[in-house]
Amino acid sequence: MIPFLDRFRPVLESYGLDLIVPEVEERLEEAHLLEYAGQFDGAICGDDRYTPRVLDACVPRLKVISKWGTGIDSIDKAACARLGIKIGNTPNAFTLPVADTVMGYILAFARRQPWMDRAMKAAQWQKIPGRSLSECTLGVIGVGNIGKAVIRRAAAFGMELLGNDIRQIEPDFVSEQRLEMVSLDALLSRADFVSVNCDLNPTSVHLINTETLSKMKPEAILINSARGPIVDESALVQALENKVIAGAALDVFEYEPIPGVSPLLQMDNVMLAPHNSNSSPAAWERVHWNTIKNLLDGLGIDSSNLQISK
Repeated sequence: MIPFLDRFRPVLESYGLDLIVPEVEERLEEAHLLEYAGQFDGAICGDDRYTPRVLDACVPRLKVISKWGTGIDSIDKAACARLGIKIGNTPNAFTLPVADTVMGYILAFARRQPWMDRAMKAAQWQKIPGRSLSECTLGVIGVGNIGKAVIRRAAAFGMELLGNDIRQIEPDFVSEQRLEMVSLDALLSRADFVSVNCDLNPTSVHLINTETLSKMKPEAILINSARGPIVDESALVQALENKVIAGAALDVFEYEPIPGVSPLLQMDNVMLAPHNSNSSPAAWERVHWNTIKNLLDGLGIDSSNLQISK
């Protein structure tokens, strides 16, 4: 919201709220947040690191943390519950643009357009072989809202569909999409494209690692549009360098912004983006206003007159 703060500052001030706006590139780490501890009653955050140490330092003044977006893995929920701090977010905020991004990566790798474009502009008339998606198998790790949206899109292209999740997926969805729910090992061994769409939680940190990467097909492509720490980046680099897998598309990273020394930046078989798969003006607009509403509600301020854009 910071780039558009001129729009929202008058709204927040009309509810009697003074603003503290730290300088931030991607997120605020623990040490940076501690500099502001005790100075604010409510927070609007991105993926800022609200650790137990930060939260303990922010009470009793801090009443609510309103997350811009869906994922709240950067907020220690147990500490918030212990301290009576409310957490607000916007469920299902970016399902459609993220699913579109995943399909964009699948199409790019299958049809090889970026590589042919690069060759043509280097004066090389090179017919790079591609594949039809109807010849490919997609494995989706995490069949939640975004995973389901990816599956629906892939089904329209005639892909064979595999799913994996730690919870049981609704039988009607599985049947309608002709989805085969399989073990993680089976998914990795059979899929031409593996899309990571699960939450970041204790069961998924470094879920994609040296061992799991070794189970993938040599021609397979890994796509991560979920959370960076789900993929062990050093293991991925080794797998790409050693041709254990054929390529990767990453919108998220273990450390953001990605360090300038990362080998991923030099790899021709990798597509990268700056944590931007949620890019959608319409979705942003909904999240902007819902985030403000969650903040007001958490502070006990009547938000009934807030004009939430649809």
